[in-house]
Amino acid sequence: MRENCGEYNPPREGKPDETQEKDESALEQQLDEQELIEKTGSVQPQNAKHLIHCLTVIGQVEGHYVLSSQNKTTKYEHIIPALVAIEQDRSIEGLIIILNTVGGDVEAGLAIAELIAGMKTPTVSLVVGGGHSIGVPLSVSAKRSYIVPSASMTIHPVRMNGMMLGVPQSLSYIDRIQDRIIDFVTRQSNIGEEQFRSLMMNTEELATDVGSVVSGQQAVDMGLIDQLGSLSDAIEGLYELIETGEARYPDA
Repeated sequence: MRENCGEYNPPREGKPDETQEKDESALEQQLDEQELIEKTGSVQPQNAKHLIHCLTVIGQVEGHYVLSSQNKTTKYEHIIPALVAIEQDRSIEGLIIILNTVGGDVEAGLAIAELIAGMKTPTVSLVVGGGHSIGVPLSVSAKRSYIVPSASMTIHPVRMNGMMLGVPQSLSYIDRIQDRIIDFVTRQSNIGEEQFRSLMMNTEELATDVGSVVSGQQAVDMGLIDQLGSLSDAIEGLYELIETGEARYPDA
């Protein structure tokens, strides 16, 4: 009697499974986004009403000198190329900057603030935690600024670290840097120069320094920040700028 073993069906050779391809593509995208977050602290969401880029300024703004590995820093050599790329990329419709910074290098911070202020891309800033020291110009550099109620901002004179020559020229140099910061802040916000200088030179509020600490509501009341609001408020404000603003490069 002959035993029936059935038919042998060899595996079919053809196109790779589409589901597997999609899974691999999604995984690669997640890895790319994770690498972007780790290197620059920025993220670009895809599935949204408008394609916006999120940039974070956290910890201490690192400038011309490398800080200790124990410090949480925002490196200006990462931020500047990112801003250039965002301004050129026509698929990116807006930029939101999240700030929680103690300040840092004055030259680096002011350079970043000037670049943001000069962008045609719709920009919104949101201060959470703190926007201290050189974080103040960064906070007001966007086209619209927001601050959460629990945040605070420290305004104080320019301070120099390390060895300094005790000559009048050194003090003159510091004064000129300070004037540049005051000019930028008053140009980008609704606070007056006299009021900003009085906050900067206040001797009655800080125990070991000269300056002032203002809360979120105070920053809005004095015209330093545009609006009190949360993350959703800042995103809605950015969407409004995108939808009502003119095209960045109409001839492109």
